[in-house]
Amino acid sequence: PITGRTLSRIRPVIAGNWKLNHSPAAATEFLQAFLPRVVDSPAEIVFFPPAITFQAVREALASRGAIDVGVQNVYWEDSGAFTGEISASMAAEAGATHALIGHSERRQLFGETNEHARRKVEAVLAAGLQAILCVGETLEERESNRAEEVVLRQLEVGLAGVAAEGRQALLLAYEPVWAIGTGRTASPDDAAEMHRRIREFLVQKFGKDGRSTPVLYGGSVKPDNAAQLLAADEVGGLLVGGASLDPEQFARICRAACPSDLEKSASREK
Repeated sequence: PITGRTLSRIRPVIAGNWKLNHSPAAATEFLQAFLPRVVDSPAEIVFFPPAITFQAVREALASRGAIDVGVQNVYWEDSGAFTGEISASMAAEAGATHALIGHSERRQLFGETNEHARRKVEAVLAAGLQAILCVGETLEERESNRAEEVVLRQLEVGLAGVAAEGRQALLLAYEPVWAIGTGRTASPDDAAEMHRRIREFLVQKFGKDGRSTPVLYGGSVKPDNAAQLLAADEVGGLLVGGASLDPEQFARICRAACPSDLEKSASREK
């Protein structure tokens, strides 16, 4: 039978979440250095710049249609008196292709809940964007043997409103909170174990559609561990934070989607 792992291997998704980094000028400089390093990359590359930098990234990528640009956050209402927010429809009109939802920093620092994530997933899919729902446990939750319970609850609530027609535009990202920005990384075995459980959940919920939903891993991804993580069972891509801010590091991670390409590119640069 076709498994989720087989389907996710067709074209891995490598997403760079810049968080609160890179001004428009810095983003343009970054892309000038990055793009020559990823010619014919086997990965589907998506950048998530700050909202104020979004248009500069779009303009810099105008000649490289194969690279997408998403937004780091949206609000679930389409318009209204919501100072500081942007809607999914606005993001789509501006040229965004993806939206991050429920990133651990949104949950931990800004109090977003599973119910907030559900509303955002529905809004993003309704606007015709691809939604990347982020899930993951804290160190305390993992050490108390509640990691699976927490992740499955985030999935159950966050995906409650996904209709059949929206499933093809859905991606997930498993990001253990204890491995984000800490230098600690889940081992490939740790990642595979949770990714397999997520895949089981998706198949139970969506049937055959759940077999092809990409599930990315995020959490202190670096050039030297990217290939191992991508080779782990059910890992269909990577959500990269700090390492996506450096053009050489991020290019190496993108090339890790095809180890032979990584080796050849590294040889050329010596």
